[in-house]
Amino acid sequence: MAENLCFACRFNPARIVFGAGSVSRLAEELSAADRHRALILSTPAQKDAAHALAASLKDLAAGVFAEAAMHTPVDVTARAMSAFAAARADCIVALGGGSTIGLGKAIAWRNDTMQFVIPTTYAGSEVTPILGQTENGMKTTIRDAKVLPEVVIYDPELTQTLPVGLSVTSGLNAIAHAIEGLYAQERNPVTAWMAVEGVRALKDALPVIVNAPRNEAARERALYGAWLCGTVLGTVGMALHHKLCHTLGGSFDLPHAETHAVLIPHTAAYNAATAATELAPAAALFGGDLGRGLWDFAQSLGAPLALRELGLARGDLHRAADLAVQNPYWNPRPVTRDAILALLERAWAGERPT
Repeated sequence: MAENLCFACRFNPARIVFGAGSVSRLAEELSAADRHRALILSTPAQKDAAHALAASLKDLAAGVFAEAAMHTPVDVTARAMSAFAAARADCIVALGGGSTIGLGKAIAWRNDTMQFVIPTTYAGSEVTPILGQTENGMKTTIRDAKVLPEVVIYDPELTQTLPVGLSVTSGLNAIAHAIEGLYAQERNPVTAWMAVEGVRALKDALPVIVNAPRNEAARERALYGAWLCGTVLGTVGMALHHKLCHTLGGSFDLPHAETHAVLIPHTAAYNAATAATELAPAAALFGGDLGRGLWDFAQSLGAPLALRELGLARGDLHRAADLAVQNPYWNPRPVTRDAILALLERAWAGERPT
C-alpha cells in the first residue's frame, strides 16, 4: 500500500514536557525562553492553585488573573488584556482546563505573547492552534499560528484530584477529537495512528480512573492519550461533531466537555457508513459498531448521555439544527437540516444510536 500514499501535512511546533512532577520545571522553562514576568491564568475555582503556582515562581510571576470562563467570553478576555498590560507581563501561564487555556489563546491572538500551559484536564486544546470565543450568544472559531501555545507541561500528578465526572467527560472530549480526526479532510497516516493510539489509551485508562481515581498509571495514560488526541485535532480539520458542539456551547451555553461526551456516539454513527474505512480501527476498539460502542462505553463510565441532562430545552432543537447547517464544516456525509435534527433529537433524549 505504501506506493499509494499521497498526502500533505503540517505538524504544529510545540515543546512538550511530560512526566510526574514536571510542573516543578516551569521556572526553568520560563528562564530558558527568556521570560521574566508571567501572568498566571485560572478559573475562579482554581484561584488558590494559581496563587500557589505564582508563589513558587517568586519574581518570575507578574500576578494572577483568575476569571477564565467557559467558551472564552470576549468581555472576560478584555479584562484579562487590561490585567496583562497593568502587570507588565511578558508571557502567560495557563493553569487548568479548556476555559483557562482558551483565555490564554485569546490573549495571545491579540498580542502574540508567549504561552506556557499546564493542563489539569484531558481537553487537549493546549496543543491546537484553534481558538473558540463567544460574543453576543455566538461562538466563532479562529485558526491561527499565534494561538498555538509554545510550551506545554503535562504533569499527571495535577490530575490526581480531578473529579471522576470531569475526568470522564474531558476524556470523552479528547476521544471525540481523535474520532473526528480519523475522517477529517486533512487526515494523514501519522495522525490516524495517533488518533487510534490516543483513543486506545483513554479507553484503557478511564474505567480504571472511575474505580480508582488516584491510580497513578491510569492518570498518566489518560494524559498521554489526551495529548495525542489533541495533537490530532490541532493538525487536521474539524467536521460535523465540532460544529454541533460549538453551536450548542456558544448559542445555548451548554458545558463544553459534557456536550462532546453526549454527542460523539451520535456524530460517529452519523458518519459511520460514509467513513467506514477510516473509522474501522476505532470501531474495532468498541466492538465493531463505533456509535453504539461509544454510547455503551460512556454509559459504563456514568457519563451524561442526553442533552436534556445538560439543560437544553426540547424547544431549542429546531433552532440548534438551523444554526448547525449555517456555514457548515466539511464532513464526509452531507449535512442536511432534517438529518441533523434527527441526530439532535436522539442525543437530546439520550437514546442509543441507531
